[in-house]
Amino acid sequence: MWTDLQAQARGAIRREAPNGKKLKFKDMRIRKFAAGVLFGSMMLTAGMAEAASIAKPAAPDWIENAVIYEANLRQGTQERNLKGLQRRLPRLKDLGVDIVWLMPIHPISEVNRKGTLGSYYAVQDYKAVNPEFGTMEDLKEFVRTAHSLGMKVILDEVCNHTGCDNAWVSEHPEYYAKDKDGKMYGPFDWTDTYKLDYSNPGTVEAMSDALKFWITEADIDGYRCDVASEVPAAFWEKIIPELQAIKPVFMLAESAVPEMLNSFNADYAWPMKDLFNDIAATQGVNRYALDHKQNRAMRRAIDIVDLISEQQRNYPSGSIHMNMVTNHDLNSWEGTEFERYGAGLGCFAVLSYTLPGMPMMYTGQEVGFNHAFEFFETDNVQPDYEPNQITAFYEMLNSLKHEHSALNASGQMDTMTVWNTTSPDLLVFTRSDAQGDKVTVFVNLSSEETNVTFTDQAPDATDMINYFTGGPAQMPNHLGAWEFQVWVKD
Repeated sequence: MWTDLQAQARGAIRREAPNGKKLKFKDMRIRKFAAGVLFGSMMLTAGMAEAASIAKPAAPDWIENAVIYEANLRQGTQERNLKGLQRRLPRLKDLGVDIVWLMPIHPISEVNRKGTLGSYYAVQDYKAVNPEFGTMEDLKEFVRTAHSLGMKVILDEVCNHTGCDNAWVSEHPEYYAKDKDGKMYGPFDWTDTYKLDYSNPGTVEAMSDALKFWITEADIDGYRCDVASEVPAAFWEKIIPELQAIKPVFMLAESAVPEMLNSFNADYAWPMKDLFNDIAATQGVNRYALDHKQNRAMRRAIDIVDLISEQQRNYPSGSIHMNMVTNHDLNSWEGTEFERYGAGLGCFAVLSYTLPGMPMMYTGQEVGFNHAFEFFETDNVQPDYEPNQITAFYEMLNSLKHEHSALNASGQMDTMTVWNTTSPDLLVFTRSDAQGDKVTVFVNLSSEETNVTFTDQAPDATDMINYFTGGPAQMPNHLGAWEFQVWVKD
């Protein structure tokens, strides 16, 4: 059971941020596991949900069944650099990772720096590698090694703002937004940055040049773009086709604004993440929400179906959302996945892989690392990457994603059938595609045992196997607290 794995995770559940202060939200917006669950019978298809008719940009064909891994160079390896992570690329390949996302690799500004090391997202030089992480040649060798293993590499790029001592501050002050007093300023509470002004053609040209540089110079395969919706959409509409003309690249927007997916290949599933957190809080297991007395609306399994339907109405057809149970922001500022989901973590991890979209993993997630990384300081607590049961669990989820076309990210050919039950805490759905592939998922999003009683039709277990046990699929009469099952075609 997942709770057994949770108990093995290193470190007690933290109730405080890495600096000892109370946590606060950031300003940005096993071969044996059981489970099961359900509710809502409806077909979610592009025809049923009135999708926007905007043409999507061309996407690399390798993203449909890809798994993304966010690498924290500063904290995630003993060496704390590119060479250290490069030596671990075979481990990531064996885990089932397809895309390695490097958190920002650029030199970090010193003026107004936060903490000792500063924020990765206060960029001092867009065309250099932070000496903390290595050299330009180290990056090129990292990319070559990843490519030789069949993996892609994307960089985390910050186009909305720079650090306060970026060369542009003195050489091109016209690139920056100004307040009413004519002074540069940082967005939100990011006092270590200055916001860029994209109404200036020089800003557009300079940032375009920086984005092209890493593709041509280091052969990277795309970008995760920080706070992408804070940058005018017109910039992305201009630059992304120019990047795609160099080579097929994957463009991931840190955004949950439909307009961004007119240009980007994928965005963040922030609304789904929020819903996962709220469901956990509803069931009394979200430690962050409980400790901070957050006012959480009662959210249940049916809300997941409603959210998917809403997204299909509001986003361009074929839009891809990146699903997650943790990332660098969540880990450091909202708590670890163990704090936020407790015993329900297994269910939410399964959903992050089987709901429409693409799954993402964060440094240490594959070994159940239960620690909130320091963000502006060196953290002496690092993951022990010795494989364990949680590693086996994520290896199986990654294989599930790779082997079943019904789980393709865009889901353009998919239908999703959600089966009605008598419990609002059970979610049972089947994803299928035109090639005849089919995956059925049961999750009990509840801390109580729940009977499985369908109000109408039920999913067919014929020629299906239970993915995590290897035995024939059998309809459960009930599901224990936070149980899940996944059935696949035999």
